[in-house]
Amino acid sequence: MAAQRKTRVAILISGRGSNMVSILDAARAPDYPAEIALVLSNRPDAPGLAHAAACGIPTKTVDHRSFPDRASFDGALQAELEAAGIELVCLAGFMRIFSGPFVEAWAGRMINIHPSLLPLFRGVHTHAQALAAGVRLHGCTVHYVVPELDAGPIVAQAAVPVLPGDDPDSLAARILVQEHRLYPMALALVAGGRARLEGNRVVFAGDVATPEGALLSL
Repeated sequence: MAAQRKTRVAILISGRGSNMVSILDAARAPDYPAEIALVLSNRPDAPGLAHAAACGIPTKTVDHRSFPDRASFDGALQAELEAAGIELVCLAGFMRIFSGPFVEAWAGRMINIHPSLLPLFRGVHTHAQALAAGVRLHGCTVHYVVPELDAGPIVAQAAVPVLPGDDPDSLAARILVQEHRLYPMALALVAGGRARLEGNRVVFAGDVATPEGALLSL
């Protein structure tokens, strides 16, 4: 029996790429439905680039400081993704906001992980936001990227309790553990065709197993 073709994925990072590392580890499995074909950063000094290269993954840098505006940067990014034959984009700590046309060009083919249980606490400083709001559960969300920030349809979420004495750093550390479990699973669902976008909702096909603590948007 011929091996099933894998979806060609690019991971975009701006820093150390800890979620990228968890995805690369998962993608080593023969039955993982995604091939990480490119790791790209907007920062030449991003530590994650060296890790990806050490794993044998092609890397590229598109330095946003070399472009006069967002549209020209996005155009250069698009050219690199097309040259690598990328079918699905995975944002892993990529600290740039895209132009509307770029997001529309990748509609249904670009996912992100956000450190909150969306739609709560969009934007930055999510752990401080959660503590200030007094919530008892906090977590992370994998979602499709849409032009509105942190507003795309949800693929999967993982939750942790907010404990007495938590500060933003302790909460962030526990949630990062969940991010590293959730993102490879969610990417596998999307890349393998078991999760797909229909309108403003994500629908699932077949039996979908989830790690402990993870919730799908059923």
